Order: sequence, then C-alpha cells, then structure tokens
Amino acid sequence: MLQSLYVRDYALIEELEMEFGSGLNIITGATGAGKSILIGAMSMILGERANTDVVRGDASKAVVEGIFDDADTERIRAVLEENAIETDPLPRVILRRKITERGSRGFVNDTPATLDVMRAVAAELIDLHGQHEHQSLLRTETHLRLLDSFGGLGSLVEHYQHKRARVADLVEEREALADRERELQQQKELYEFQIEEIDEVDPEPGEEEELKAERRVLENAEQLYASTQGLYEMLFEDENAVHDQLVLARNDLQDLARIDDAFEEHVDEIESAQIIVNELANFLQDYNAHIEFDSDRLDAIRDRITELERLKRKYGGTLEAVLEHRKEIGEQYELAKDFEGNLERLDEEIREAQNELTDVALRLSDKRREVADRIEDAILDELATLGMPDSQFEVRFTRQEKSDGWIRPDEDDARYRAFGKGVDQVEFYISTNVGVPPMPLAEVASGGEISRIMLALKTILAKSERLPILVFDEIDVGISGDMARRVGESMHDLARYHQIITITHLPQIAALGDRHFKVEKVVEDGTTKTTIHRLNEKEQATQVASLISGEEVTDAALKSARELMAAGERDD
Repeated sequence: MLQSLYVRDYALIEELEMEFGSGLNIITGATGAGKSILIGAMSMILGERANTDVVRGDASKAVVEGIFDDADTERIRAVLEENAIETDPLPRVILRRKITERGSRGFVNDTPATLDVMRAVAAELIDLHGQHEHQSLLRTETHLRLLDSFGGLGSLVEHYQHKRARVADLVEEREALADRERELQQQKELYEFQIEEIDEVDPEPGEEEELKAERRVLENAEQLYASTQGLYEMLFEDENAVHDQLVLARNDLQDLARIDDAFEEHVDEIESAQIIVNELANFLQDYNAHIEFDSDRLDAIRDRITELERLKRKYGGTLEAVLEHRKEIGEQYELAKDFEGNLERLDEEIREAQNELTDVALRLSDKRREVADRIEDAILDELATLGMPDSQFEVRFTRQEKSDGWIRPDEDDARYRAFGKGVDQVEFYISTNVGVPPMPLAEVASGGEISRIMLALKTILAKSERLPILVFDEIDVGISGDMARRVGESMHDLARYHQIITITHLPQIAALGDRHFKVEKVVEDGTTKTTIHRLNEKEQATQVASLISGEEVTDAALKSARELMAAGERDD
C-alpha cells in the first residue's frame, strides 16, 4: 500500500503530503488545478525520466518521496538484494527522487539507485494507468504471468523451469565437449607421451621425503656407526662409564638417606636416571648393530631422486603437482580416446531430458488454454458491464519453431523453442468495436479504453494475483450516467482487495471513495500554487455535489451527492 506521498518544489507544488488509506482513494479538482502535476510527481518515484524544468521557481531542487508498506515480496526482496540495497526496512520500501537543474538522483531505502532499479522495484508496487509507460497490461510478458496466476499454475511453471535448466546444463556440457574435439585430438599424442613418461617412473605420494631421509642415513653411515659406538662405550663400557658412576652415586645417596630422610626422594631420581641411561645404551647398541654400509642402495636412491626431480621440473615443481597433472591428462586422454562414445552418451541424456521437458511443457500449455477459456468469458462479461458490450477478447497462444528447439511434441515433427516459462508465448487481443478484428492489446490507442480493459482484467484476476497498487488517471473519460455508476461500482469492488488511487471528474465514482482529496490552484503573495487536502464527510458531499451541478452547489445536487455516497456505504 502507498502509505504516503511527499512532494516539495515540484512544478506548482510548493509542499504537500498525502496520507493514503486502503480501499478507494479519490482525487478531484477543477480542470487545470494540478491533478496532472500530481500524477507527474508520482511518476518520478516510478523511475520516469525527469525534466529539470519541473523544479519550482527559485528552488534548488524538487523532491518526491513515496513510502510503501506491506511490500515484503519475494520479487522485491530479490531486486533489493541483487542491487545491494538495504532490506531491513521491509516490509516498508521508500522511493525518493531528487531533481536539480543538473539532473536527478534516485534512492531506494536511502540507497542511491539507478532509474532501472527504481523501475524494477516500483513495477512490483504500483501500476499507474493513464500514461502508457506504466501500464503493465501493455507489456506482453505480464499477460503470461497473469494467466498463470489466475490458473494457480505456479508450481507447474517451476517444475518446467527445473526440467529446462537440466536440458540447458547438458546442452552446454555437450557444446563445450564438441568445441574441444580438435584440441583434444591434437593433444592426444602429447598426453600419451606424458602419461608414459610419468608412469615409467611411477611416483608415489610422500615418496620423495622418505627417500631423502634414507639417503641421509646411508650417506652418513660411518659417522652414525662411530658416534653410536662411542656413545655406547661412554655410557656403559668405559672405565668410568656413566652407568657405573650412577650406581656409585645411588649407593652414596642411599647411605645418606638412612641418616637424613631429605635424601630419600633424590635416591628415586638417580634410580630413574640409571634406568634412562640403560635404555639409551640398549638403543645405541641395537642401532649400531643394524647400520648398513650399502653403496648400491645409496646409488639407487640417488638415481630415483634424480628421476623425481626431472619430473618435478617438467610438471609443476612438486611431486604433488606431478601426480595432479597425471590425473588431469589421464582424464583428457581417456576422453579423447573415446570422444565419440562420450558425445553419444551426452546426446542420449539430452534426448531423455528433452522428452521430460516436452511432457511438462505440453501439460502446462494445455492447462493454460483451459484457464484462457475461463478468462475470456469472464472478461467479456465484465467489459459489457463497463460499457463495452461489443468487445471481443482473446488470449492467443503462439509457439516459435526452431530447428534445434528443445521441445518436440510426439505427434509433431516440428521442434519449438523452450522459453523461460514454457513453450507458449501469450498475448491478449481485443476489439471494442463491431466489425473490427481483435488487435494486440498493446496497440489499443484509447487511454480510456485501456483503463477500462485493465479494470475488467484486474477485477477478474484480483483474487488470484497480488497485484500492485492501481492508480487511474481519468479512467472515466467518455462515459457518463449509468455506465459511470457501473465503472464506479467495479472500482469499488476491486478496492476491497487492492488499494486504488483514482483521479475522476464523475460524481458516481467520487461518491464511492473511502478517502477523498481535493486539488486546488491558489494564488498567494503573487505566486500560483497547487494545494491538496483531504476532505471530511461533509466536504466530500459538497465536492461530489459540485461535480453534479457545477461550481454553484444546489440543494438538489447536495441531496443527490449524499444519496450516491449512501448507496456506496450500503454496498459495503
């Protein structure tokens, strides 16, 4: 819902703020009072391009700000997140536009935003009818979305998109493989040579470190033998061996401990030292006994390390890089060796995935045609109610043939393009005059007709689609009397589901408003200004009466106005 609209220094508007409500919000005013200026200001926060001439008088800038609540939808959140715009204010969204003589800047939730981003957010919030740039029904992509929403086909559309994504992934994989065929064939002999070279050496993970450790031992065998022998003798065999000295020390401490208990714990310590020396001596003796002086093994290790170093220099600098390279070229070699087989396997997967996609696409298409029949009948009834009894309305389906299309019906040799939401392209066609064939809705020139057609469509679709806020700029052009009453009742009914803001000059519509605003042009201190204020119930009756009788409000007009307002209250 558009909670409020703030405008400052825009054209004839010095400063105003409108607090809108749910339901039907009516705006009236004399011709030239500035109603179109208000719509122009509103279009600024919808991402319309700004003319710097709109800045009022001597002001430095014009500001337009709209605050929307209940705006936390999946599509809005996606747009905000994609453009790094703060989502914390949700479910509130604030759109602001500042216009100066140098240009304009847009903001979404106080974050600078391009006009494209503002349009993307605004398109999910508000639909302004009266200027073609903001009429969602003139965009054919909207037609398909409305059709699916009316029929509750969202889950089937998602199922289709999942199947389509699977085909897309497989086709991309096959194309990538086909593009690499020549490269793979050219590289096949090189891969084969490299594989043989690496496999001949057959390196193992961690092998190099183990070999270098063993080489150090063999290269220093004499030093290891002499040192371990000397240490063993020092600890156990010399005349003053450490072991013997510890035994003597232990005996002396035991004698001292019998005299003074303070030595008792040190007896245990020296016994521990004696045990450690014994274990170390045993280790040294065992190590010394197993030392090998194997020059052949040392030469073999040196040769092996040389081979590994050669591989490392050629294939990455480390043994791990060599092994990773072997894995990669092995996979590529196997792929090149059985290239046709791999393509055939992918082709079969693609055929199966396309068959599944075709099945879902055709089921979705059938459902859409059933929904379209219901919509056509309902829209024609509603158009007749809105004063267009001779209308023709059609939902037309087309498919785009494509030689390599992903969708191929069983009974048809033709292949069709798989669009993002199905095989169908959907467009609304309409004729409002007898003898005139239906034309694309986007080509209907009459703004009044567009507005009433939109009103008919959204009245039918209202319960099945969370539509944006609807703004009607003079939807009542060209109608009067009983037909005006019908249009008003239709808008009043639609306002039970959605917020509607409408500019009107018809009392039959104005009388039904839940809130009523009056736009006036005033002159203050020699300056012309546009002002707007909300009417209370008495003022609303007077305003409706003025729409009936003109500037001079008669008692009869006032009575008729109250009757029209009372009729709207009874309908509620």
